[in-house]
Amino acid sequence: MSYSGTGLEAGTKRQRTRKKAGFFSYYSRFKVLYLLSLPGIAYFLIFKYIPLTGSVMAFQDYNIFAGIWQSDWIGLDNFRRMIEYADFWRILGNTLAIGFYTLLFGFPIPIILALMMNELRNAAYKRFVQTSVYLPHFLSWVVVGGIVIELLSPTSGAVNYVLGLFGREPVYFMGEDSYIRTIIVSSGIWRDAGWSTIIYLAAMSGINPDLYEAAQMDGASRWKQTFSITIPSIMPTITILFLLQIGNFLDLGFERVFVFLNPLTNGSGDILDTYIYRVGLIQREYSYTTAIGLFKSVIGFVLIVSANKFSKKTTGEGLY
Repeated sequence: MSYSGTGLEAGTKRQRTRKKAGFFSYYSRFKVLYLLSLPGIAYFLIFKYIPLTGSVMAFQDYNIFAGIWQSDWIGLDNFRRMIEYADFWRILGNTLAIGFYTLLFGFPIPIILALMMNELRNAAYKRFVQTSVYLPHFLSWVVVGGIVIELLSPTSGAVNYVLGLFGREPVYFMGEDSYIRTIIVSSGIWRDAGWSTIIYLAAMSGINPDLYEAAQMDGASRWKQTFSITIPSIMPTITILFLLQIGNFLDLGFERVFVFLNPLTNGSGDILDTYIYRVGLIQREYSYTTAIGLFKSVIGFVLIVSANKFSKKTTGEGLY
């Protein structure tokens, strides 16, 4: 018994040694990839996770001189103030409306662009079109805002010039509250739609060409091939990007909206991000605006978890 027990222990030790050797050999083979990932990990740690500790300001009467650890705790008072503030619900409604319109109109357009560019057979022309549509992504929102405001100018804008050809009076688009949401959503689509097509085109390049050849032999048209092969093949990519956009539903971006706002359009254009800037930085209400930011994060978390669960049940695809 002692001999067999000793042999069993020795075999167990050898097995553990082999596992350790396999563990280190596996990771040593990919050590370059892990080293390349270190800057990305450091970025998320420094700029995403460590700043989360500042969320405690939402439950404090934060004093910039006392700091986080010595400021007075006030519990949920900032959240009560947020709910009781009448304009908060108007601002939240603006954020939800612009986010919904961006999702409704902005999400399908990159898919349509990618499908159209995938049908181009001239490689040089395809590269030219692809570069042209995603070039606006590299423009800052200040530049985009200047271009849009100039195009919509009632005196020298191209849009009003075209309207004048049809006998219409010039329209002061930037002074009409009813136009601001359309301007924000459409300018965002123009700037970012082309950039998103890169992901879909990359997904389409991985589709097996034999599927298209088989469909052609069966007499399927290009239209039929698109709906029967291309779209089902990129559906996992579409699902992942849709879930990611759902998570950012309330995170529209401060500069995207701020460049278009003025006192005449604040009624329908003021969103949570611009309100946080105005109250938090200008009026120095740090705790109150931290509570609003935390509220946004919780809503985004609930949306992405719910959407992911629904997607897993319906399509089998999800983020996790």
